[in-house]
Amino acid sequence: MVSKRKSARSENSDYAKERKIDSCKTLKTNEEHHENGQMEEISVVSVARSPQRRERASSSKKSKRNKEDLECRFLGDPVPMEEAMQRWPHRYIEEKDKGRKLGYKGSEEDEELMQAQCHYLQVEVDGHIIFNLYDDAHVKADEGEPNYICKIVEMFAGVDGMPHFRAQWFYRCNDTKIGDGISLTESKRVFFSEIKDDNPIDCLVEKLNIVRVTANVDITAKLAAIPECDYYYDMLYLLPYSTFIHSPPEHVRACSESLSTISTDPDVEVASDAKSGCEDVCQANVTQGLELNVLDLYSGCGAMSTGLCLGAGLYGINLVTRWAVDTNRYACESLKLNHPETQVRNESVEDFLMLLKEWEKLCMTFSVIKGDNLHKNLLSSSSMEENEGADEDDQVSSEDDPEVFEVQKILGICYGDPKEMGKRGLYFQVRWKGYGPSEDSWEPLVGLGNCQDILREFVKNGYKSRILPLPGAVDVICGGPPCQGISGFNRFRNKENPLEDPKNKQLKVFMDVVDYLKPSYVLMENVVDLLKFAGGFLGRYALGRLVDMNYQARLGMMAAGAYGLPQFRMRVFIWGALPTEKLPQFPLPTHDLVLRGVIPVDFEMCTVAYEEGQALEVETKLFLGDAISDLPSVANDETRDEMPYGSSPKTDFQRFIRLKKDALLGASTLDSNSFIDVLYDHRPLELNEDDYQRVCQIPKTKGANFRHLPGVRVRPDKKVEWDPDVERVYLPSGKPLVPDYAMTFVNGSSSKPFGRLWFDETVPTVVTRAEPHNQIILHPFQDRVLTIRENARLQGFPDYYQLCGPIKERYIQVGNAVAVPVARALGYAFGMANQGCCSDDPVFTLPSKFPNIQERLSSVSVED
Repeated sequence: MVSKRKSARSENSDYAKERKIDSCKTLKTNEEHHENGQMEEISVVSVARSPQRRERASSSKKSKRNKEDLECRFLGDPVPMEEAMQRWPHRYIEEKDKGRKLGYKGSEEDEELMQAQCHYLQVEVDGHIIFNLYDDAHVKADEGEPNYICKIVEMFAGVDGMPHFRAQWFYRCNDTKIGDGISLTESKRVFFSEIKDDNPIDCLVEKLNIVRVTANVDITAKLAAIPECDYYYDMLYLLPYSTFIHSPPEHVRACSESLSTISTDPDVEVASDAKSGCEDVCQANVTQGLELNVLDLYSGCGAMSTGLCLGAGLYGINLVTRWAVDTNRYACESLKLNHPETQVRNESVEDFLMLLKEWEKLCMTFSVIKGDNLHKNLLSSSSMEENEGADEDDQVSSEDDPEVFEVQKILGICYGDPKEMGKRGLYFQVRWKGYGPSEDSWEPLVGLGNCQDILREFVKNGYKSRILPLPGAVDVICGGPPCQGISGFNRFRNKENPLEDPKNKQLKVFMDVVDYLKPSYVLMENVVDLLKFAGGFLGRYALGRLVDMNYQARLGMMAAGAYGLPQFRMRVFIWGALPTEKLPQFPLPTHDLVLRGVIPVDFEMCTVAYEEGQALEVETKLFLGDAISDLPSVANDETRDEMPYGSSPKTDFQRFIRLKKDALLGASTLDSNSFIDVLYDHRPLELNEDDYQRVCQIPKTKGANFRHLPGVRVRPDKKVEWDPDVERVYLPSGKPLVPDYAMTFVNGSSSKPFGRLWFDETVPTVVTRAEPHNQIILHPFQDRVLTIRENARLQGFPDYYQLCGPIKERYIQVGNAVAVPVARALGYAFGMANQGCCSDDPVFTLPSKFPNIQERLSSVSVED
């Protein structure tokens, strides 16, 4: 049974500001919840949404005044009643229907719509300002606040004779969820909305000239083409999922509330190339047989891009992880092992970005791509300048050298300091003539000045084989930039300006790569603290950077367990898409799930879930046993990286997770050859002798932990203390059976140390460390922690996916990964958007039994 949300916070706002929330208070409240272990039980399948309506400021909610006191009057004759009733039927309800609430888009659910005597097309305010229907205008705000901005979509006299207008509101950047996260490049830019409400005529202040321009990622070209105006807009801002979406070109002046009320002022056209242009998406792209490529930044072992490619494949899109970047060399080895088609680079994303810029210069220098004259001379490139100070010892050859070394071939390229000489710049991996691979070395560009032909060959071959992406050549950039400065374990977090913390700079670097490469789509993932810490500053920044680069954007929070995993694991995802593309939606949950957690108050509407009361057709939530009960028993000291399964799968999840890659991509037929027959990485972190003896004494019962060991007593307040009637027990090593840190963890209130999981439970979150000292990670019946493979299954990794590196490193790779089923669902959403087959709604329902393969599994026999 799906539990309902306890309460819904108001999403009302002061002129589309969605209600200013005291960030510090919200942050403190959330932190207190975490510290005290007070977690609100919520459903991530069905939530009660707040009314999507803003409250007018007090200046527009004035008390009634006499009609003659108002300094405004309608001009001209009223709109003929027959026409008015046709255009605005909601204002003219027959006497017998009065009191009946009429559903009306943009109105408060519990508020009756104001009735009208008649409508007008023109009004005079303050004795000299004339407003016409569909004019744009400033509306009076509170003292000290900037005036509101609206389009007048109705002018009417109420049944009380008072003059009113209906406003459709524009948002400034600070009025949106971006807030103060970023200042947009252009102060005149505003965002149209679907929010409308009624206001007294005398709130109008002045007429405005607001033009609609065609969205363009070439910001310079767009701004140069904007005519003289007060404001311009190229996107709509929608409250659900904080969505910024390009304005449809078909906006016409409305003649009824059933039609759009957006101005028909001619669009300001902006010239652009195919990638940065603003052609409207009117037909699905034809991608049959066409390979689309992914750049996976902060890739880890590749879970996010793996899931995206699997999901896109289920929609018929050939999405391939072409490039991946990460600083963890073991994660890079794992990714390369499972994705041999991928160019995997073990380096920082900052160096990768610098390399991309230098690579573009090289391609221009050797006329591989078109470029300006600045890049025609290789010797004048910035890399040469950076390396001009290199020592003579770094040169390929010199007159004083007793031996001249000749370059046979260039093998690779990087940006940084691979020789560890303190000289950063562009370097090439060189194979020397007459020498073997053991003598290969990294040489600066300046040392290769006499090797133009060899450089040209390397660059041309590299361009053909796409060793590095060029601007406009990437279809999808995905990644989860680490923001360690928001961790609750960091006592020195910068709450005033999180971006100044070096530990958070990767968020900016990620966006800088997007800005440089201009991919068609962007998908960023991060922890929910991104929306909690410092009032959600970093989340607002990420959203704002995309919008500032003229990307459409949408933000959502998704729980892994809601997509077919036995763990909760809530994460933040932000979609971005060029104006030429459809903005991908978020897939609604496929499985029932109730979790205990704290949702950021100001981003409640971004929880990906069904509306409360909506009919649900979701699968039953999964438990630990559904995922791992088929795996063979292993000991604490297991050393094998490969072993036989030993038994057949017991659940649909287990049958599905054993499929080979081709079968997971949607092979039409399944048989016994569709499953892998070797189990990889099913070995645990070996506990030291003391911890192993402690684990062996933890009872094999549900909920067992260190509290069940002798000498521990639980007080009525659920905190632990030493039992004065029991003598403290010691291990053969002389260490206590119950360590002091277990008794004092979270002030003695935690039951996590040395805790056993149980087969009928859902795991909170897979973590990177396998030590049992402060988390529940023990196997239900075996005296060990969960193995690498068991953790990998909780993250949805297919069993064919192998991991590289020391044991602890493999746990880290799994714990840092994006849950594969979530990424797969998002990949399916990408496929729909890429083919133009999704609507503008922020969410959609996945096909029944997604990913559909499971429907064909029950009849297939799996050999042991």
